[in-house]
Amino acid sequence: MLTLINTNRMKPPIAPIGLDYLATAARAAGIETDVVDLCLAGDPGQTLTDYFARHTPELVGISFRNVDDCFWPGAGWFVPELESVVAGVRDRCDAPIVLGGVGFSIFAEDLVQKVGADFGVRGDGEQALVALVRAIRSRACWDEVPGLVRRRRGAIRSNPPAWPNEISLPTARDAIDNRTYFERGGQIGVETRRGCNRPCAYCADPLAKGSRLRLRDPREVAAEVASLADRGIDVLHLCDSEFNLPRAHAIEVCDELIRRRLGDRVRWYAYLAVVPFDTDLARRMRRAGCAGINFTADSANAAMLSAYRHPHRREDLSEAVRACRSEGIAVMLDLLFGGPGETAETVAETIEFVRAIGPDCAGAALGIRLYPGTPLAGRIAAQCPLDRHPGVHRGYEGPVDLLRPTFYVSPALGERPAALVRELIAGDPRFFAPVDATSATAVSSQYNYSENRVLIEAIAAGARGAYWDILRRFRQAQALNGRGAG
Repeated sequence: MLTLINTNRMKPPIAPIGLDYLATAARAAGIETDVVDLCLAGDPGQTLTDYFARHTPELVGISFRNVDDCFWPGAGWFVPELESVVAGVRDRCDAPIVLGGVGFSIFAEDLVQKVGADFGVRGDGEQALVALVRAIRSRACWDEVPGLVRRRRGAIRSNPPAWPNEISLPTARDAIDNRTYFERGGQIGVETRRGCNRPCAYCADPLAKGSRLRLRDPREVAAEVASLADRGIDVLHLCDSEFNLPRAHAIEVCDELIRRRLGDRVRWYAYLAVVPFDTDLARRMRRAGCAGINFTADSANAAMLSAYRHPHRREDLSEAVRACRSEGIAVMLDLLFGGPGETAETVAETIEFVRAIGPDCAGAALGIRLYPGTPLAGRIAAQCPLDRHPGVHRGYEGPVDLLRPTFYVSPALGERPAALVRELIAGDPRFFAPVDATSATAVSSQYNYSENRVLIEAIAAGARGAYWDILRRFRQAQALNGRGAG
């Protein structure tokens, strides 16, 4: 028996799509598989006790989706919780433990060492986990298990990452309680591809998912959407790094959803690169059910876009917003302030340009999470040792450890960069502003979804959709109520 454990307890709750795929794939391979979902458990410790009192698995898989919340200065770190779950399983079960998930894959060897797991799988788990169970049963060579990270003679050994050339995923989506997640989380995820071939200087997606695009058959994607819609789950979020890369595949997915009339049954949201995007793609997305797009904009300043290694320019941002407006698609621009070379002037330029082109909302994130192996982390480390670098911010003592939340903010933004950004936003309700440790800014204006009370309460009251869109609509309602009261 294989037991899979979901450790992610962030609220609003995000359905563990990876475990959904993994469990279904393992069962299809003839492996009896259980899912223990600690996110939906009232008492995680008691849940583990009750489960292992009744079951004796041969392998326990623990999913680790988020290393931290990626927001400065909050910098919520989830590795201690993972250590606690691993220890809890050890106390209750003798089976070997394997770690996996996107967060794990970024720091695979470090996490296996730190939390004391027996194994890890870096990359896709659907084939690798089946291979690992079979290797345990037959005592086969570990080298044949894709992506396997393991302990051997006091050292950590790693096989090449599990990034198969072709990707095919189960479509049934019945291994976890998606209906409860939909009610409590407001949306359910779907993948249309894996991998990211963009050269962005700061992003860890290529480390976790590979730098080669691996595309699902559009018919398979549509079958999965239909499976969810048949159970009344009619608001989805595409989990792809950027749905429109490549553009041709995005069109094929949209056309298949249109052909099956799924655009009449569901509405969905997606992350997109700013280019390539045009009115034709926007029109197809809308007909396929797209309700909102979150663009990786980051900046409208040419020097900052170059520093982040983006191919788009400010004019492309304007065109993307215009195309969404023409098709009635809500549009969000994700901004990232604080990279190398950022100044008060470059921040002001971006804010003024975004204000002028008029997206529905814009997220003003401040500070760049430093991940080992990314070009940006290497560039900053080459300038000065990280523990002495004036732009490096962290909430822990001792040597810099990039497994822990560690951020870069351009020193040119001064001692209170969050206050500077808020002053430049000047109360524009379309922006989700950054906060600092002393800020009393209302939670509805913050750009951190984790434990966002306004968001949680809105979903409980029936709101559905991408979290930025739920908060946007909440603000609009507040504004209308305020005018009515006046």
